[in-house]
Amino acid sequence: MKLRGWEKNVKNEITLKMSADPFILMALREDITSEDITTNAVMREAQDGKVDLICKQDGIIAGLSIFERVFYLLDSNSKMTAYVKDGDHVKSGQLLANVYADIRVLLSGERTALNYLQRMSGIATYTGSIVELLKDTNITLLDTRKTTPNMRIFEKYAVTVGGGSNHRYNLSDGILLKDNHINAAGSITNAVKMAKEYAPFVRKIEVETESIEMVKEAVEAGADIIMLDNMTVEQMKQAVEYIARRAKTECSGNVTKESISRLKEIGVDYISSGALTHSAPIMDISMKNLCAV
Repeated sequence: MKLRGWEKNVKNEITLKMSADPFILMALREDITSEDITTNAVMREAQDGKVDLICKQDGIIAGLSIFERVFYLLDSNSKMTAYVKDGDHVKSGQLLANVYADIRVLLSGERTALNYLQRMSGIATYTGSIVELLKDTNITLLDTRKTTPNMRIFEKYAVTVGGGSNHRYNLSDGILLKDNHINAAGSITNAVKMAKEYAPFVRKIEVETESIEMVKEAVEAGADIIMLDNMTVEQMKQAVEYIARRAKTECSGNVTKESISRLKEIGVDYISSGALTHSAPIMDISMKNLCAV
């Protein structure tokens, strides 16, 4: 699979490295509150070691820099030799990398490092499988904010590695008027009007709709993007026809790999799927063959 928008992936990776350390340290503190008692029991002194990183199923690898960073934060002398890069398709049994560090560091960081790599690679693999199903369309696949707490930066990066794109990163990143915002404002018309008055003119305004009547109001109110949420396929086709390119269109609601085929022909610009981050299975990856060097 050829990754789309690789330039953005590079930018995201730089951002990831700059922002990742606080979250990685929290994860390490969660796993090591005072000491790794098992490792300290069997390894009383420092000993240089090496371990193999081995893939145990086919998929798309994502998160190698985060995997490596876990060991670096435990010991800045640790090093990794990687034989693949993020976005590569890997096969079961493939050697992905060798990690060199104090054996105590390799043992203590193993679970945290693998948790990141397995989770991120699973998301990239699942995303890639849906992108493949959309390859003959002009539809952009988006993620959502349905992410694991304190894992958003990692999970959204993994989506881009798999060939998907990011919806807004957080509540400060864009205007999305959902049902409860509309209820609070009194109507779609009022909500869009107030959003335009409050937000900078460079911000797009997206409105979530659940019926043709709401779609019509959103168009008249001047929404930039109209989300068709939990509608039937026929309702969405009718909505897209009515909108007639006066706004961008997004399909949302229980979108999975299994349901994507019936959504391809609707004519929307975007399909968003919370399943990319909340339902992707992990990818099976192991650290094996630990030895002294």
